[in-house]
Amino acid sequence: MAVLVALGAFLMTLAGGFTAQRVTDRRHLVLGLAGGLMLGVVGLDLLPEALEAAGTEILGVPAALVLFVAGFLFAHLVERLLAHRHGAGEDARPALSPGLRAGRTPEVGLTAAAAMVGHSAMDGVAIGAAFQVGGGMGTAVAAAVVAHDFADGFNTYTITSVYGNARRRAQAMLFADAAAPVAGAASTAFVTIPEHLLGAYLGFFGGALLYLAAAEILPEAHHAHPARSTLLCTVAGVGFIWLVVGLAG
Repeated sequence: MAVLVALGAFLMTLAGGFTAQRVTDRRHLVLGLAGGLMLGVVGLDLLPEALEAAGTEILGVPAALVLFVAGFLFAHLVERLLAHRHGAGEDARPALSPGLRAGRTPEVGLTAAAAMVGHSAMDGVAIGAAFQVGGGMGTAVAAAVVAHDFADGFNTYTITSVYGNARRRAQAMLFADAAAPVAGAASTAFVTIPEHLLGAYLGFFGGALLYLAAAEILPEAHHAHPARSTLLCTVAGVGFIWLVVGLAG
């Protein structure tokens, strides 16, 4: 049953990715919306779940928040290291494609998209675990996952392509992200993940996602088009996630 329900997440993720792909002529609006969706997912979905699931404290600070900061710093470190490596060979490489600023390295986009795939797999695990508790719980969790997987697909395609990866790579990461919930749900027939480890993962992933949204996606959205419409798209993205979380609760 959990695997069948996860197919809904598969389709919703693809729908989000194909939407992002079709509106490339309004790239700044896409990035503004993606940044808002990412901010909403982190602040209104991932962090509350992480704080509830992790439970323990480290030197008086909730473990989920410590790992949240660690995830932010890790994403910053990875991006800087990859950008430095990219810059070292810049003179031997062709010019950057239009719309891609200096310092944008395709590896960062692929790494971020891979993290999104991992998150989607954990969504599938959550569906499977909820159905193990009961049908009502499984249905509620599945509805929440399916609802926000549109945003996951949108963000996965956007964050892969904005770093200069070819369209084929972005589509491959999108399909991987779509298939991940199905694989995660199927895995619950064999594996159960302790709740505190799930909370730690959500905190770490939330920090990394916030870095990408605040330090990369949103500045890029306003780089060439500092328009009011871009800001409105960001606010709309946050509002959409708030609505989804509120209805799912």
